[in-house]
Amino acid sequence: MRRGRLKLLVSNKKGDIFSHDRLEASGMKAGTFVKLEPANLIKLPPGSRLFMLPDRRPVGYDPETAYFTPTISNFGVAAFLPPGYTVTYNSPYSEIGRPRPLPLFAYAAAALYKGTFHVAAFRVDKDRRHDTRFINIYLVRKNIRAFKKLFPDNRLISHLESCAMDYGCPGAQNFFLHRYEGPLPSSPTCNAVCLGCISYQVRTKCPETQPRIKFAPSSEEIAEVAIFHIENVKDTVVSFGQGCDGEPLMAGEQIERAIKLIRKKTEKGLINMNTNGSMPRILERLFDAGLDSIRVSMNSARPEYYTAYYKPAGYNFNDVIRSIDIAKKKNHFVSINYLTMPGFSDSNDEFQALKRLIKTYCIDMIQWRNLNFDPIFYFRKMKIKTDASRLIGIKEEVETLKNDFPGLMMGYFNPTESSVKKISFHAAASRRQ
Repeated sequence: MRRGRLKLLVSNKKGDIFSHDRLEASGMKAGTFVKLEPANLIKLPPGSRLFMLPDRRPVGYDPETAYFTPTISNFGVAAFLPPGYTVTYNSPYSEIGRPRPLPLFAYAAAALYKGTFHVAAFRVDKDRRHDTRFINIYLVRKNIRAFKKLFPDNRLISHLESCAMDYGCPGAQNFFLHRYEGPLPSSPTCNAVCLGCISYQVRTKCPETQPRIKFAPSSEEIAEVAIFHIENVKDTVVSFGQGCDGEPLMAGEQIERAIKLIRKKTEKGLINMNTNGSMPRILERLFDAGLDSIRVSMNSARPEYYTAYYKPAGYNFNDVIRSIDIAKKKNHFVSINYLTMPGFSDSNDEFQALKRLIKTYCIDMIQWRNLNFDPIFYFRKMKIKTDASRLIGIKEEVETLKNDFPGLMMGYFNPTESSVKKISFHAAASRRQ
């Protein structure tokens, strides 16, 4: 056995994880297997999880035959990484028959290298706001009691308590710790039926990660939470559109009043909205009321693949583009919440479409977030055909965009007030040249 060999990780039926005695580690993109090298890997970050993939055989590289070979009796292993890390290769596996789709996680390839777990990923954001090592859950619990005494009639506080304690949401936990970004879930409804929605599944083929808020908080409840957070946290951002939300633009009237109430009380803090950008007219009113920035989610910069994933109801991809255009013409900060999937996001056609979007609309930031979805099921459901020989690589894609667009911010989290430098429309237009 060669020293320094990248060993394939496998699991037994009990979920015990160990390395294969012969097969070497591989990764997967769009159903194509690739032999992993040390340069493809980083050490498994703190806060990661390794788990067994049911009804899926791990596929490793056989150095004796130079073929990729599934194991006979083991199950696949994947890593789920903490926020701030972007996956470059999926866990390599072959399905046993046609199994149920995997739960809504991102499935990074993992390996044992020099006695240590490694994963195929890179760190795109060093912000520690969601690092569980620095979240004092005892203080969270203590502050929840204090917050509820201060705001006994605010239903949003009670909802955030459930997010923090029942579902372990770091955003809600940070709210009760008086730090970082303040969450403002506001909408129990949505106008898209995303394949990988983490808060609502129509036929529940995939279990929900965090159930959606079941009521529409009043403008006063929203403003009360936002003002309290802004006044107690230096250099902060408060955001509509959380993992437990529908689409915040569906609650546009309440949010518009809430923003006006916030801005009547304070000019501090950045007011942000995480949105699908489906309602440009409503978004324009929110900007006029005092909204500062938006983060627009998309899995693809091409309309056909966006539509296949989001399944929009009552809007289309052009509405999303109109919302981005309105934001930039009003000189507001625009991030793209780019839901990445190895083998698709780094295909040449997708990369060129993303570059055109950035250049045409002077996008300020790309947030490289992993798409939480069964990799093989994603390509099957979306009917994606990818030429594996023309894949760029997720990390290489990021580096190329840094060179092509020097002013483009890269990261994972919404930027705070101090890190957002508003770019005038005329100054931003110079980037198109």
